[in-house]
Amino acid sequence: MEIKMEKKRTRRMKMVMLCYVLAALCLVYCVGVVATKAAGTKFYLIWLAGAALFGMFGFFVQKGIWMRLPIGLRAGIGMLAGVGIACLCGLLILIGSAFFVKGEQQLSYIIVLGAQMKQSGPSVVLEKRLCRAYTYLTENPETLCVLSGGQGSNEPVSEAQGMYDALVKKGIDPKRLILEDQSTNTVENLRFSRKLIPQEVQKVGIVTSNFHVYRSLRLAKQQGFLDPVGISANSGVYFLPNNVLRECFGIVKDRLYGNLKFF
Repeated sequence: MEIKMEKKRTRRMKMVMLCYVLAALCLVYCVGVVATKAAGTKFYLIWLAGAALFGMFGFFVQKGIWMRLPIGLRAGIGMLAGVGIACLCGLLILIGSAFFVKGEQQLSYIIVLGAQMKQSGPSVVLEKRLCRAYTYLTENPETLCVLSGGQGSNEPVSEAQGMYDALVKKGIDPKRLILEDQSTNTVENLRFSRKLIPQEVQKVGIVTSNFHVYRSLRLAKQQGFLDPVGISANSGVYFLPNNVLRECFGIVKDRLYGNLKFF
């Protein structure tokens, strides 16, 4: 009996330690994102919520509060957590399926999806998309490029204009660049860009961050592109957890709104 009780205490303490470690990691990551001042949204606060959730659960387990809850409630919470983890894993697989796509050469048009413009210039995410677009346009001198993105309330210029200025500065011929500066989200990026590209052109490259390629391609099919091709841009390592988690929420939102189909 004592051995069995000791094993239970050991398992409980391992669970407590795991919860506290996860809480600490979430908190440190959240502070790190804030410290860089590179985040374009306040989504990073979800890591603060995660820290609170893991910390609270660890405290409940440590103090025995968890085991005093009704078994039905514990089972329900466990089931919800399991379903949530399963859904998250499924979304990560979908995102990963398009993470490293390189696109095709000699496309007639590519679309570069915008991201935040700062007072100092393109954000880290946008700069990496521009680097990928520059490489593609250099390798394919006949390709035309639609730069898509409007101006947010915290942006000095439209994302399209910012991308245009950056690519021209890099040496890309302005005649190859088409500005779409009215969109406010990815759905509008693709919908408005579709109007700027001849209808007979169906195979179009979409340049965006690696974590964003899957959703962009699915949205493109719903916005009139029969054969969109992903061109993945590196997004860096540090912000990847935050960006990927936010993208999971974005996929769910667009699916609920009917903007995309999973397959």
